[in-house]
Amino acid sequence: MSQATQTSAAHLQDVTAQDVARTVIASAEGAGRFDSPYRYYLLTDFFPPAVYAALNDLAVPAPSLSGVSGRRELHNDTRSYADAKSMVEFPVLRIVANALQSEPVIKALAKAFDAPIDDTFLRLEYALDIDGFWLEPHTDLGVKKFTCLIYLSDGPGHDELGTDIYANKETHIGRTPFTPNSAMVFIPSDHTWHGFEKRPIHGVRKSLILNYVTHDWRAREQLAFPDAPVRV
Repeated sequence: MSQATQTSAAHLQDVTAQDVARTVIASAEGAGRFDSPYRYYLLTDFFPPAVYAALNDLAVPAPSLSGVSGRRELHNDTRSYADAKSMVEFPVLRIVANALQSEPVIKALAKAFDAPIDDTFLRLEYALDIDGFWLEPHTDLGVKKFTCLIYLSDGPGHDELGTDIYANKETHIGRTPFTPNSAMVFIPSDHTWHGFEKRPIHGVRKSLILNYVTHDWRAREQLAFPDAPVRV
């Protein structure tokens, strides 16, 4: 067992996917709703404390930007997902993926956010962003049917590293708080503009990007369970 796996497992003790499911459901049911400039939700206490700690401590190296940023797909070859390999190496990713695949969570998310996630696939990215990172405004419209941005890191100044929100591609409105173990949820549409304005990042900005995507998603290797769509 690698040192990274030992560190992750040490936090988990007897935590199960069912424990994670209960916390995610409670967080979704207690979400705060905002309707401007589009409908989005802010959630707190998304994961059980031990699971949050294990996720924040995963010993996954942050990839170099090589001087290029603006879109995550520019660095597809160095991105990290809850896939078959990583769920063996990091038990916490397996526990989380099993919870987010489970029927109680799927039904709760569909109900709480009117999310059209029946017959979609779980995609969970472990995002590691370093100084120089930025994201141009985009909407996630297309094969993504649900977006949840889960904030993890708690380094100096990380409270200023939330998701930037726009009324349109050119008009910046504000940003979400980057509170550890909190999340932002929205249902992608042609006006769900969001991104990340370039600003200093001290250390590594860590987050989980949770999507449910349609059968048209081409990169099947990114999916947690590529042969098992979720059902509401």
